[in-house]
Amino acid sequence: MDRRSFLKKSALGGAAAATGTLAAPALAQGARKLTMVTTWGRGLAGVFDAAQKVADNINAMADGTLTVEVLGAGELVGAFEVFDAVTAGQADMYHGADYYFVGQHPAYAFFTSVPFGMTAQELVNWYYHGNGHAFHDELGQIFGLKSFLGGNTGAQAGGWFAKEITGPEDFNGLKFRMPGLGGKALAKLGASVQTLPGAEVYQALASGAIDGTEWIGPWADEKAGFQEITKFYYTAGFHEPGPALSVAMNRDVFDSLTPSQQKMIEIASAEAHQWNLAQFLSNNGAALARLQSAGVTALEFPDSVWDAFGQASEEVHSENMDDDIYKRVYEDYMDSLRASSSWIEKADGVYTRQRNRVLG
Repeated sequence: MDRRSFLKKSALGGAAAATGTLAAPALAQGARKLTMVTTWGRGLAGVFDAAQKVADNINAMADGTLTVEVLGAGELVGAFEVFDAVTAGQADMYHGADYYFVGQHPAYAFFTSVPFGMTAQELVNWYYHGNGHAFHDELGQIFGLKSFLGGNTGAQAGGWFAKEITGPEDFNGLKFRMPGLGGKALAKLGASVQTLPGAEVYQALASGAIDGTEWIGPWADEKAGFQEITKFYYTAGFHEPGPALSVAMNRDVFDSLTPSQQKMIEIASAEAHQWNLAQFLSNNGAALARLQSAGVTALEFPDSVWDAFGQASEEVHSENMDDDIYKRVYEDYMDSLRASSSWIEKADGVYTRQRNRVLG
């Protein structure tokens, strides 16, 4: 039996076991309490806000019949343990970045971001008007989850480095924090890639445990304080052009809710997605200006580095094509990307370029 078949059988068995052992959610005066665990340390700018926004939305719409309690990473389980906690019934739902769970299935990366993948707008096009949500649900059925998009950071920065990157060779031996398939691509350039929870990144960078890191973008990065450690900041990256955050519920718990409560969770998550995207994008410009005033140098990777990123990313995708779900998701995702981008480039792209030229 191959590893992925074992994972699927184990997950299904765990979900079945959870049905018999999962304690009924707390009931008090007709109210049902749900516990949400997160991959985010409490208070992490933007990402923890998105989790709290989902909960606040549900609590407001449910009018006392549902109450969601949000727990930060480490308060019940560790950041990277939330997936297993929810599938096992230890918690009712999680909020996180699904690319942290490519070990459970590599196709989960598509529901955060993949290298040279979709922008935030292209992603919701695929998710809501293509097959994206259906694929997310197909994966969820394997692991006993019901998933929705529940946040988006917008295009993420290339990251913070101790020195300027002049060519692909500069990644050889570099200790760099980057999760998901982007991290696997960077490893092909010789980097020593580490996946760390967001709450641990600052200390790792400050101590020299890592030489560089990507996090999110100017606003969240400024809040994290990376500018106190290094001044070389690449404002565009290949790895996360429009990464989504996800809400996933234990499927048995979700199925036990009333249809109106299920719809509340769906709507609460979708509204938090758009709210969170606007939160990041409305704050990034001013934050970048502050960073530059504090001595940070904003840079772009040279073309030779972008080319190397592209080649490495293609290799990572090709290594997963023997998995049927991954292959089907990848092909559908790329079809949707091309269809969306062909119009966006001709409309938004031309307008933005001309607007910036006219207005200076």
